[in-house]
Amino acid sequence: MSRRRVVVTGLGCVSPVGNTVAEAWANLLAGRSGIGSITRFDASGFACQIAGEVRNFDLESYISAKEARSMDAFIHYGIAAAAQAIADAGLPTGDALGEEAATRIGCVIGSGI
Repeated sequence: MSRRRVVVTGLGCVSPVGNTVAEAWANLLAGRSGIGSITRFDASGFACQIAGEVRNFDLESYISAKEARSMDAFIHYGIAAAAQAIADAGLPTGDALGEEAATRIGCVIGSGI
């Protein structure tokens, strides 16, 4: 098996502890939890009424509200985190990247849903 080098050049994060890498890292270092009372639906009928919800997420910084209506929230978060990682890596967007360069780029996504 040959070993290939991999370089992580960009990060993105949308999570209960922060909506950017810097915000999430700062909150983690400060010991702030992303767990709180459920606000996205009426949880009064459930034994557990706490969760890790993404809060204060500005969707329209990433996609239009019209476009977002056809997607679930976890897709919104993935798009935002990917856009942050692309910007963090300093990569051009759209066709400016070029087909050859695009074949040398990968993305790892972690999602807990």
